[in-house]
Amino acid sequence: MRALVTGASHGLGRALTQSLLDDGHEVVAVDIDTAPLDALIAESRGACKARLADLASESSVQRLLDVLTDQTFDLVILNAGISATGRFEDIPQSAYERLIAVNLTAPITLASQLVGQNAMAARSTIVFVSSLSHAVGYPGAAVYAATKSGLALYAKGVRRPFAKRGVRVLTVFPGPIRTDHAERHAPPGAKANRRMAPDKLAGLILKAVRRRKRELYPGMGAAMAKLFGNLAPNAATRAMRKAIFDKLDGPVW
Repeated sequence: MRALVTGASHGLGRALTQSLLDDGHEVVAVDIDTAPLDALIAESRGACKARLADLASESSVQRLLDVLTDQTFDLVILNAGISATGRFEDIPQSAYERLIAVNLTAPITLASQLVGQNAMAARSTIVFVSSLSHAVGYPGAAVYAATKSGLALYAKGVRRPFAKRGVRVLTVFPGPIRTDHAERHAPPGAKANRRMAPDKLAGLILKAVRRRKRELYPGMGAAMAKLFGNLAPNAATRAMRKAIFDKLDGPVW
């Protein structure tokens, strides 16, 4: 099996890439950081091919596609994502533009082009990594939440037309993950041990791929938060504000 993983050098992307390599699959790892990609190549003994790309750049995404569409993929995991937290007026417009490009524009472009140019194998799967914020809101990171909700709605909209081309769609809605990225955007005092470990989440995602699931809210906490968000959306948003926004020290992007 040949897989593609974006944001492959760190956190969840690294865990997904490593799990796929451990299972004997070939992986094309996409990231903006050179050194971790070089390490993946060295450790994989040729099973991992690295592609350097800045997903905030339209031209860089197009150059990536020029290479990718010459191959055929059984699994594509559109995992790369960034955030911006704090009061909206304290975050520059440029940070929001980059966030939208990486989290929403790039995965939509990659998915539509890979399917449209027949770079997906029959009975293949595309995984969109959205966020639990789609269900509960995210005061202090509204643009991040908007991009992840937009990605979830895109996935829902293309599920049927992609299926006609033999491509399944899985949308994942993870809560907090135990990564450096999450730590950077978490309020002071947040307990990292309450976040899901990346390797555990990677295992749940790949299990959902094998079981041909359409959606995954990983873990009991995420499932309960989804239910809370559906039944009492205003209360869920207030709880998120109290737990996160009210405790933030300042803007981070």
